[in-house]
Amino acid sequence: MEEELKKIIIDKFGSVRQFASKIDIPYTTVDTILKRGIDNSNVTNVIKMCKGLKISVDKLIDEHKIIQISFDNGELINIDNDIIKIAVYGTIKAGIPIESQPDIIDYVEIPKKWTVGGKKFYGLKISGDSMFPKYNENDIVIFEQNDDTNLYNGKDVAVMINGTESTFKKILVNDNGIILQPYNTAYDIMMFSKEQVEQLPIKVIGIAIEKRTRL
Repeated sequence: MEEELKKIIIDKFGSVRQFASKIDIPYTTVDTILKRGIDNSNVTNVIKMCKGLKISVDKLIDEHKIIQISFDNGELINIDNDIIKIAVYGTIKAGIPIESQPDIIDYVEIPKKWTVGGKKFYGLKISGDSMFPKYNENDIVIFEQNDDTNLYNGKDVAVMINGTESTFKKILVNDNGIILQPYNTAYDIMMFSKEQVEQLPIKVIGIAIEKRTRL
């Protein structure tokens, strides 16, 4: 298993040394883990390695195996079947492409067929209650990366505002501009003119396609 892990590191980062530098662990430590196995290694370092590779910690530590995996745009793909794992973020940071977002908190599975045609997806853990009762805090919502106005009008979307703030709201587009509408009536509706949409700017970064509630 350690040999497979080393192969993945080299394929993705070029060398074990470059990978060690990227995750801020001494090269000798990573090299030792790869030689003697994760069972005899410091758990904190193993977790750092998993995060650096975007591999599920549970899969690597609990199951102690990696089965024919490869990387595609930051997604971990199990090519043994028709399921892929996508990253779940706690927040979406402005100015950073989805694939490079640093705040990965989990991974969830989606059907591989969803990605036909080059479609890309990510998950976002809901924080707050502005979209209650349709969405609850800690729900995981799966988003398709899409900024097509014809597709997202009237849908629940992830939006970046002014390059500094990300939010999750229902969006309505009309001749005057856009409306970002929460489902919880305790929160105010946000309205933006066409000029504001362009100048701020306001950009849709994903259309909600599925909600997953954990008990």
